[in-house]
Amino acid sequence: MSTSLHLKRAAGRGMLYLGALILAVYSIFPIYWMVASSFRSAREMLTNPTLLPSAITLDNYYSLLEQTDYLRQFANSTIVALSTVFLTMVLSIMIAYGVTRQRMRGKQFIISGMLYAYMFPPLLLAIPLYSMFSVIGLNDTLLSLVISHLTITMPLGVWFLWGFFKTMPFELEEAAMVDGCSRLGAFLRVVLPLSVPGLVTVAIFAFLLSWTDYVFALVMIGSDANKTVPLGLASMVGAFDLRWGDIMAGSTLIALPLFVAFIALSRYFVQGLTAGAIKG
Repeated sequence: MSTSLHLKRAAGRGMLYLGALILAVYSIFPIYWMVASSFRSAREMLTNPTLLPSAITLDNYYSLLEQTDYLRQFANSTIVALSTVFLTMVLSIMIAYGVTRQRMRGKQFIISGMLYAYMFPPLLLAIPLYSMFSVIGLNDTLLSLVISHLTITMPLGVWFLWGFFKTMPFELEEAAMVDGCSRLGAFLRVVLPLSVPGLVTVAIFAFLLSWTDYVFALVMIGSDANKTVPLGLASMVGAFDLRWGDIMAGSTLIALPLFVAFIALSRYFVQGLTAGAIKG
């Protein structure tokens, strides 16, 4: 009986591992194909692409940097993404902490409203935002793009950090204030260090949403000087001239900062997701 039960458990674990492996391959293979294709020659990519490039070449990267305005677009994306992350963190921390620690009416309505705002698709928000920016003279600017991204990243950040601050014992702050800290000092010395996993998770999500955004950039940005990387790559897809090598190279460079961020902050990111799932 015990042998049969042991075999069933082993078979169950084997099926679980097999399913996880299939899911991992399914998820990773498009990324691998993108990176591998960026190192292929144009002839190989269009005639007989294999799983491994027959010869590695950097021509696609040279062509991307020489024939397009990729560096300016990369700089625009960096400015917008970092500004979005900074403002998301500052505003989300202030709102989430104020809602959980201060006595105010309608606290649950504020949190519910934030989560409800996050449910709107970007395209539904882009059109009225563009009309507002046109009236006040902010259309076709990077600032308009940052404000647009905040409509998605800030509700997510407030809702996520609210789950952290809500379950954090207030006695920790009281003990710090008894020891001589002010309310701000207790927040900076006690609350923020304990919330690092949640802060890192919010920062990664905000950066990811802003860095890869295409819908808001398509509506808000009209000039070539203010284009971001996703919008610039999309403009390379023409009816008669389709440079797949350049597109794959540009897409690889887009994904590179995300890979670096996840590798450097993966420990905090996993802790933030699991803690948020338990605490929220």
